[in-house]
Amino acid sequence: MNDKLENDKSISAPAGFDNEKYLSEQSAEILARAQESDGKLYLEFGGKLIFDYHAARVLPGYDPNVKMRLLQRLKENVEIILCIYAGHIEQKKMRADFGITYDSDAFKLIDDIRDWGLEVTAVVITRFEGQPAAVAFKDKLERRGMRTFVHRSIAGYPADTDLIVSDEGYGANPYIETTKPLVVVTGPGPNSGKMGTCLSQVYHENKRGHKVGYAKFETFPIWNLPLRHPVNIAYEAATADLLDRNMIDPFHLDAYGEATVNYNRDVESFPVLRTILERIMGGRSIYRSPTDMGVNRAGFAIINDDVVKEAAAQEVIRRHYRSACEYAMGMAQKQTVDRVEVLMKELNVTAEDRNVVGPAHTAVAAAVQDAEKGNKDIVCAAAIELPDGTVITGANSPLMHAASGAILNALKHMAGIPQKLHLLSPDIIEAIGHLKRDILQRKTISLDLEETLIALSIASTINPTADLALSQIKRLRGREVHMTHIPTPGDDAGLRSLGVNLTCEPQFASSNLFVG
Repeated sequence: MNDKLENDKSISAPAGFDNEKYLSEQSAEILARAQESDGKLYLEFGGKLIFDYHAARVLPGYDPNVKMRLLQRLKENVEIILCIYAGHIEQKKMRADFGITYDSDAFKLIDDIRDWGLEVTAVVITRFEGQPAAVAFKDKLERRGMRTFVHRSIAGYPADTDLIVSDEGYGANPYIETTKPLVVVTGPGPNSGKMGTCLSQVYHENKRGHKVGYAKFETFPIWNLPLRHPVNIAYEAATADLLDRNMIDPFHLDAYGEATVNYNRDVESFPVLRTILERIMGGRSIYRSPTDMGVNRAGFAIINDDVVKEAAAQEVIRRHYRSACEYAMGMAQKQTVDRVEVLMKELNVTAEDRNVVGPAHTAVAAAVQDAEKGNKDIVCAAAIELPDGTVITGANSPLMHAASGAILNALKHMAGIPQKLHLLSPDIIEAIGHLKRDILQRKTISLDLEETLIALSIASTINPTADLALSQIKRLRGREVHMTHIPTPGDDAGLRSLGVNLTCEPQFASSNLFVG
């Protein structure tokens, strides 16, 4: 076992990012910005504060929780405000990494921040218009003792700066009392109202005679990488539904003669934002460009450009599959799919340039040949790339889903267990089948991945071979998986719990319209 683990370590993918260098440079830059203000800085945190798996995928070596490690370094001087857009609550917008809605993600984020030894000072529901789901969200927070505020939409925003910077604009929003010199404003996903919340607070602070500062912490796009660098293109793929486009910051180029990268929404809104800030601060000119506003040292922590280029290209392929599946499920527009395909062509990659795609196709073709006619509704397969580079596959059967077969086969391979040995005894499978078929009245009895993992854990108490296989599960985290169909809820939950990087094709595992 130890020899195998040591072997995995020797062939692990090279790192492209240095977390310690990033922590050092980023914390120094934030402190420098705070010192430039009058004792307090409102820092808008873009991207994901915790579990930033997009960054981890495109910057191999990046710690998904490095931002929280950064805040822990500054914890004596930090408090956090969480924003969430009322429309996202009402629309039940999903966070893809976890498969949960944004309001649930907000609850999870508050809990996770507490686990890191920090606290959320307040929650702000932005662009609140009395949406019933947002009202229920607010009530739930307040009944649990969380300070919760609502910001309503401002008429004419963002063009009518006279109204915005007035007591009827930002002044109509409630002021949130804060006590620490660094106030981090974050939220689940983009368009949560972070900037508006920051500027509202800055307005109220200045009305009270406090000349506070404002800055943005955005990881992507990375301003000091080339405009069409794959890492920046991967950002465009990740925000294809928002129609984000990277561009050279014209304001920075004009002010300093230096080409830096920003994205269209920041560039387009900068003239208005600069006017708002100058009006709030009594004519003081704070920033000359959108890039000036940013606090981002990620580009300086890249230690292997070739590694991150390849990782970013792979992320664009993943986004291609995700957008195609979301379109098939009615969760995305066709223009999002088309946009990602254009980005793939720009990088000169195809869907088949993902190592696990070809083996999954081969496995499903073999399963079709072996299956008896009418034995299956649709034949599906899954493939997983293991730490030693081996790709293991599995196909669905009357007893198991394709994801279940692939994961069990992978665990056998890593543990050195012969493929012919069963990890789950026929008695266990039959008992679960009896429960599903005869007691719960299910239409199918084959085990999805979530059920298979539970069955394996039970089997491990009496079967040393199953126990040996179970001990390998942690080594699946971060592995690449491809499925020839959209996973069922039980497969999806199981794969998420394993922490794999999943792609799947826009095909449904069954002709049934409802999958419970």
